[in-house]
Amino acid sequence: MRLSVVIVNQNACLQLKHAVNSIVNACKGTDYELFVVDNASTDKSVEMVENEFPQTNIIANATDIGIAKANNQALKLVTGEYILIVSADTICCKDSLEKMFAFMDDHTDAGGLSVRMLSTQGRFLPESIHGLTTTWAAFLKLIGFAKYLSKTRLYDRNRKDWVEEFQIAEIDIINGACMFLRRSALNEIGLFDERFFMFGYDVDLSYRIRLAGFKNYYFPKTYIIKPDGHLLAKFSWNYIKYFYGAMFIFALKYLFKLPEIKVAGVPQLIPTSYEVK
Repeated sequence: MRLSVVIVNQNACLQLKHAVNSIVNACKGTDYELFVVDNASTDKSVEMVENEFPQTNIIANATDIGIAKANNQALKLVTGEYILIVSADTICCKDSLEKMFAFMDDHTDAGGLSVRMLSTQGRFLPESIHGLTTTWAAFLKLIGFAKYLSKTRLYDRNRKDWVEEFQIAEIDIINGACMFLRRSALNEIGLFDERFFMFGYDVDLSYRIRLAGFKNYYFPKTYIIKPDGHLLAKFSWNYIKYFYGAMFIFALKYLFKLPEIKVAGVPQLIPTSYEVK
């Protein structure tokens, strides 16, 4: 199997329909499998996928188990050489996969890549390169962890020699909206850390890819369309709990104990039992 595609959905029926349709069109001529993991949607998302995309493997959860754990449900079943993880509200270009395959085949040191992301208005989204929201960037600076993410350009982003929108470059963090991963790298580092319920799971996985000695890349020769917005209202309790809770877990996981590492200058991860309930 050449490619496995994983989409986690919750109450995004219309967006999911467009996302799956774009994936199906992009995968024409490719040996692929598609997994949709639904987290207790009430908008008939599962029925839509069953009726309109019968070739899709559907995992329907009775409760919301979180994005990381839902992704892992599918990742335990995939058979593809490469894995594409996209959010349910993204639109993939017709030739995107062909270009990503070619780049990953040519760069055997790549554990994963992200692509250029555009808003529905055509605005370039800087998270494509940095992989982080401004809040996460500020947090990593605050705890002193930014020094381990030099390729993320958390300092002085406007320098002319920093990554440009159309420049291929090595990066630290792959944005969770579109993660194109080498399965052999994932086999080595393990799946998503399920303590990251809704946020931070992509930051953690990207960091572990680097720790294992692989590289992450920003690949702007193709793009996806990613609407602005968040799954939760920014001032809701669940947003505060999961967003800032993810930062708390990340800090505890990496800063309190630093065993031997594989990549010079990068602290190794540690197992911990901290969770945000």
